[in-house]
Amino acid sequence: MLMSKEHDFTATLRWTGNQGSGTSHYKAYTRDWTLQSDGKPAIACSNDPLLGGNSALYNPEDMLIAALSSCHMLWFLHLASDAGIIVHSYEDNPVGTGESLPDGTGRFIRADLRPKIGLTPGSDTTLADEVHGRIHNHCFIARSVNFPVSITATYFDVTNSD
Repeated sequence: MLMSKEHDFTATLRWTGNQGSGTSHYKAYTRDWTLQSDGKPAIACSNDPLLGGNSALYNPEDMLIAALSSCHMLWFLHLASDAGIIVHSYEDNPVGTGESLPDGTGRFIRADLRPKIGLTPGSDTTLADEVHGRIHNHCFIARSVNFPVSITATYFDVTNSD
């Protein structure tokens, strides 16, 4: 019987939006904060602009869709390599769709991953699509979200320039 193994992922979040009077009223503070993990550079973050955040900074929703897309990409590269598919480039422009309710609560209702993948000419794109279909069983992030994730991949031939 295989035993599960727990992993801890840590981060330090530090609110940087105190403008002198704390949260004395709603407009007295900014929604800015930093995210940092040991040995990694800090990332300046804010709230979603719809909720008073700074649109020039990453927000939690940006990071969730980026984490989902990144996890999918890394598993695709791994499983494609195992399947003999040679990937030369990978770019995704994912879209996470959220809904906001009248009471101010919100949630993601779906995510659409749309990777554009450069493959060796003559690669089996049907097999590549099958690899995408298996990733949800492996990707830590995809297995953790409670909204549907669709994948619409496009492929193009790339001549190996290595």
